Amino acid sequence: MPLIKKQVIVKNKSGLHARPAALFVQVANKFESRITVKRDKEEVNGKSIMGILMLGAEKDSVIIIEAEGDDAQKALEELEKIITNEVDR
Repeated sequence: MPLIKKQVIVKNKSGLHARPAALFVQVANKFESRITVKRDKEEVNGKSIMGILMLGAEKDSVIIIEAEGDDAQKALEELEKIITNEVDR
């Protein structure tokens, strides 16, 4: 199974707070792939709301999204859209 990763900058003006984090987890859970999100030395399960919130990723912080599995590419594309969307949800 392929492992792909992408470095992205959080563009939401409130960062990955409750609503964008919930949306991220909701989308991540649609995929079979294992999703991991990293920020600095923290590494969390991308399908866990508590994990995403623990990252404390504010606007303009850099995170790395890793996806491993048959639908990894599609998962990464959709998750990146959530992170780079500048609209506050």
